[in-house]
Amino acid sequence: MKEEGKKKLWQEYQKEIADDRYFYVRSCVRQSFFPGAEQAFLKIMREELGKDVFEHACHTTCTGIAYHADVVPFDTTMTVVARQFSLMTESGYQNLVPSCITSFGVYTEILETWKHFPEVEAKVREFLFKATGRTFEIPKNLAHASDVIYKFRDSIASRAKYKLVNQQTGEPLRVVEHIGCHYAKMFPHKGIGGAEFPHVLIGMVESWGGEVIDYPERRHCCGFGFRQYLVQANRGYSVACSKKKFESMEPYMPDLIVTNCPGCPMFLDRWQYVIAEMENHTYGADKQGIPVLTFEEMAAMVLGYDPWEIGLQVHQIPVEPLMIKMGIPFDPGKKYLGKNSKDMGRPEIPDYLNYSGMKI
Repeated sequence: MKEEGKKKLWQEYQKEIADDRYFYVRSCVRQSFFPGAEQAFLKIMREELGKDVFEHACHTTCTGIAYHADVVPFDTTMTVVARQFSLMTESGYQNLVPSCITSFGVYTEILETWKHFPEVEAKVREFLFKATGRTFEIPKNLAHASDVIYKFRDSIASRAKYKLVNQQTGEPLRVVEHIGCHYAKMFPHKGIGGAEFPHVLIGMVESWGGEVIDYPERRHCCGFGFRQYLVQANRGYSVACSKKKFESMEPYMPDLIVTNCPGCPMFLDRWQYVIAEMENHTYGADKQGIPVLTFEEMAAMVLGYDPWEIGLQVHQIPVEPLMIKMGIPFDPGKKYLGKNSKDMGRPEIPDYLNYSGMKI
């Protein structure tokens, strides 16, 4: 393909991302798995970048997991989301930024439905008003939180205290980026770079000094898939799904995995632990596994935030080897201390996964 043709095609997969005044909606899943990630996002946006990011105390789940698991009907989901839009409207904001990839997909699906079927939007408006007396304006701009960090990746790079570089060798860290399925696979033009070549995490990694590695199962599901895990009998398939990814990336010796979805880091982190216990096999150097980060955690590490304040201690694959490579100092003795400085307890030491040198 000619160079001008490539540039034209690439432009078709760009998206408008608002500069400021964001209505931020948290993820019900992320608050349970990696609660420090969202706090890191808010700190970066407000304190590092000086942006206006608003949260509403009455915000609720979007119903996304239940919707995709066929528990909640679409009309109900649309009405719940319409209420979210009403909270944004009454707060004086127009730029919606969901933390969750599934929420982003749900909001996108609903807005696309209303665009093509205005009678459905009218019906939902009636449902909402009858149930709550509320009305709403459609968001002027919808961008996932990873889109926003991507937009300001160079500003973050200019403030960085550390880079995605091995301080001992001077080589860029080898990074596997994993994109949540609901980010661009359903509506490719809503994600930066489309479905096959999404650039949202690549841009961050490269801007902060790392090297993105390609491998055969790069776009394979993380293993969550909702019904693959929510139905207990299906969980063997969930582990097998993740294992296929690990086996595919293993020969390329990645230093870390970064994701932009709430569920993906949980499964890519915990299934490594499970597979190590089940099969006595790990996928990282020295039997330590491959550290898995959310994009907010990766940004916070680059900016030099305290690793325990952003919640890295809740990962089952230790992140200490990555911090050592990056030259990030940390106090092992504070790993399991809560904000009140009281001991939160220690996890069991696994039989096979190598925790040597880690404070347990």
